[in-house]
Amino acid sequence: MSQEQGRDYASQRKQSYEFSSRTEYLEHELNIANYKRWKLHLPYRDFGIEIEDWVPAIAATIGKVVMVTAMVAAFAAQFGLSPEFVAENVRFELLIAGLLFAIFFSAMFNPLTNLAGTHGPMIPLIPLIAAAGGHPLALGIMVGVFGLILSATKGGSKLVKLTGEGVRGGLLIYLGAVGLIGQLTAFESWSASTGLSHVSFVVILATIVIYAYLAKIEKRWLAIPLCSAVAGIIAFAMGVPFEFTTEPGLPSMSPFYWWGEDTGWQLGWPSLEHYIAVIPFAVLAVAMWSPDFLGHRVFQELNYPKTAKGALMNVDDTMTVCSVRQIVGAGLGGGNLASSWGTYMIPAAIAKRPIPGGALLTGVLCIAAAVIGYPMDLAMWEPVLRVALLVGVFLPLLEAGMQMVKNARNSQSAGICMFACALVNPVFGWALTMLLDNTGLIGNKERAASLGRTDRLGIPLTALIVCVGALGVVGQLPGVPALL
Repeated sequence: MSQEQGRDYASQRKQSYEFSSRTEYLEHELNIANYKRWKLHLPYRDFGIEIEDWVPAIAATIGKVVMVTAMVAAFAAQFGLSPEFVAENVRFELLIAGLLFAIFFSAMFNPLTNLAGTHGPMIPLIPLIAAAGGHPLALGIMVGVFGLILSATKGGSKLVKLTGEGVRGGLLIYLGAVGLIGQLTAFESWSASTGLSHVSFVVILATIVIYAYLAKIEKRWLAIPLCSAVAGIIAFAMGVPFEFTTEPGLPSMSPFYWWGEDTGWQLGWPSLEHYIAVIPFAVLAVAMWSPDFLGHRVFQELNYPKTAKGALMNVDDTMTVCSVRQIVGAGLGGGNLASSWGTYMIPAAIAKRPIPGGALLTGVLCIAAAVIGYPMDLAMWEPVLRVALLVGVFLPLLEAGMQMVKNARNSQSAGICMFACALVNPVFGWALTMLLDNTGLIGNKERAASLGRTDRLGIPLTALIVCVGALGVVGQLPGVPALL
């Protein structure tokens, strides 16, 4: 540990005017970060709050509203629940995520943990989970249990260390490119459905110009609020309708209401059969965590100074918090499946901000959105939503991945990783390419030779078997019928 990291934050903090540039000041803040695991941290004593922290907070709140709505709506469609149920459950989830976990865990008790967000890749599997006899509470508890096992064995951090640069780069490029194309396609389809097909073209063109200028002046951290605001103004000026419909209020906070026979989910409490039915889906959900967490940690490493070790997220602790959040959230009645919060971490890394300040603001915004209601409508409006995800998540992922592919060896691993991801999905592509890269069949042969037998073959092969087995059981391997 450096002498700077060994001293407390307050004694090392300086005013921004003492530095020649804003970037220099923000990097100093990262360098003096000295967070403790599972200890109380307070604003301005242990961490600062800057204007840049509002950027990831806004992006995270928009992303949370969107992703939780999509997940709860997918569950509701399978169990015949109403849109009113979806809205109330999303409100409840915002309160759980904002108060219990963003503020108390990621801001105050362990700022080395990224916020616990939503596990987007699990949304398409929800119809299969329901068809297999799965229960949302049973699924949530089993995901939490398997996640705690992985974090307790330090499996997450080990897998991150065993993933080479080429594999990391390929995974980020694939996620960025596929997400970018998906968001553009969705925005164009929505624009056409309104009868104003040209709106998407004008909005995206303006977004490209603004983003390019912000990159030129090294102010990319402003992209989310500025581009989203401009997108909304342009769309509204071109005649796209918008209105506030979600009124202020509070949801029921009783788990007995949410897990009642005739109230909430209308499913009652789960039985042993429900827990058995969700085991393969829970294993798959946790298996998908590692590439997700890897991407967020890598984003910090690319944007923070090399000396800012004290500000980097702890992968295992983040898995612990996600697991606890999963069990608590499901137990209370929420419909979210947790993972590392990408719409927070990626903008925070770009803005060169550590976790706690923005986490505190994110919690406040989530609580405000849940109580007031109207901000949920704005976050769900297509021009604001799509542009925020494009410039705040997928374009930065694409850029970060390209930065990591610096030579022919890395490009080889990256190319194979993208190929394998396209064949099945990112978790399969990551696991297969990690095995090929660590055994020296592709990529850096010297790195592979320096690994022990367990790191070179044992752990990557086990990860691949677990991932392929879980994917095969739930029918996610192309051309292979579901074994469940």
